[in-house]
Amino acid sequence: MAATPPVVAVLRERTRDALFARIAGPDGPRNRTRIHESPGPRWFGPDSAIRRVHGDTAMFVGGLRALLLQSLHPLAMAAVAAHSGYRGDPWGRLQRTSTFLATTTFGTADDAARAVAVVRAVHRRVRGTAADGRPYRADDPHLLTWVHIAEVDSFLRAHQRYGAHPLDQATQDRYVAETAVIAGKLGVPDPPLTVAALDEQLAQYRPELHGTRDARLAARFLLVTPPIPWPAKLPYAALAASAVAMLPGWARPELRLPHLPVAEATVVRAAGTGLVKAVRWVMTAPEPPGRSA
Repeated sequence: MAATPPVVAVLRERTRDALFARIAGPDGPRNRTRIHESPGPRWFGPDSAIRRVHGDTAMFVGGLRALLLQSLHPLAMAAVAAHSGYRGDPWGRLQRTSTFLATTTFGTADDAARAVAVVRAVHRRVRGTAADGRPYRADDPHLLTWVHIAEVDSFLRAHQRYGAHPLDQATQDRYVAETAVIAGKLGVPDPPLTVAALDEQLAQYRPELHGTRDARLAARFLLVTPPIPWPAKLPYAALAASAVAMLPGWARPELRLPHLPVAEATVVRAAGTGLVKAVRWVMTAPEPPGRSA
């Protein structure tokens, strides 16, 4: 195998460091060491399905799809709009979410339990009234279930389309069952344990879902005006288009998003595949000799 030219290796390393800093924040290196190197039992072993899915760069597409899909529940979106600070501190929100996912997936059982306790404490404080007059609270089991199933569905679909090693049916079911471990600890009363059960629960929520003004504003922010540097705009456009293309057909009109089936099956699919592969290549760059984590 030919050696990577020095200039390419340097650009690869710098891109990896910049991307990791955006995703993990200033505490990223310290958190990475704590999560992956601390001794102790874990909730999930090295061969678990959840590690395969959450450790793959297809999560970038799945994460954005999850945010768009979750926004279609008016009460969940009302809570996000009023309390999450996604506009004022979008990178901070991403960093907190990515650290939580990494901790619960790869960290020690004690660390994972502490992360869950922090999230539950935050949820207990988030409550208010939506624009339609209905009260909401973030620890409502019904809303927790919606957020969980929209997330799991998005992560799994993105992995099956863009992941390095898509899962067979039995392993997909195992992934859903493993995510249920975390969901149960967060307060989801009856998380699905199979893909079939996941699909059934998603269908049960369909009558409650529609696009509100807040949801459409969030979609515009996420897809059109995200606070990213100009060199990242073209790759981000591929990410955004890939996430939108994976939404259910009924969701597009609710968020006033176009449906271009031919382009999505060709250009968007190719762009998404290329982007995920490129990010995977960057993020798996070898550490230079003598460099600490």
